[in-house]
Amino acid sequence: MNQAQTDADLVSASLVGSDAAFSRLVDRHQQALRSFLRRVSGNEADADELAQEVFLAAWTKLKLLRSPDKFRSWLFGMAWSMNKTFRRSAARRRARDEAWQDLQPRTATPQDELRLALNKAMAELGEDQRAVVALCLAGGWTHDEASGALDIPLGTVKSHVSRGRARLEQILGDGHER
Repeated sequence: MNQAQTDADLVSASLVGSDAAFSRLVDRHQQALRSFLRRVSGNEADADELAQEVFLAAWTKLKLLRSPDKFRSWLFGMAWSMNKTFRRSAARRRARDEAWQDLQPRTATPQDELRLALNKAMAELGEDQRAVVALCLAGGWTHDEASGALDIPLGTVKSHVSRGRARLEQILGDGHER
């Protein structure tokens, strides 16, 4: 399969039955999708599981994609929607998992501590703001791309980025004490 093919080309090939084309779409977007879901959910295991479910849903719903050139936004929008549903339905399981984790011995490195502080700070942001910050600040998305993927007005995205950055700086401070 040609490495330079666009997402639209790969979607079209997938729609006529090319498993290899869809596999290429997964290869192209899975790392960014997993990173986004990890940031908005704060739980790496749940995010990885959900990413697999998102790609499965994308495969089964690909024929519903109206603009093949917008595959990435469609995929991340689906991930955002599925994340919200997943989080609502998995509250008890997460509570049980967190209780188990609390019983485990702590051997954190400074990098782990920074990641945990950032995850905790991200969790203090509102749900929409957390998603926008994860895409724009951590994922390198443009405000317009995030607006399209999350179905949030562009001005709101810009506001969430600005306020989210300020809030994270306030929460984390200089020493990341929180």
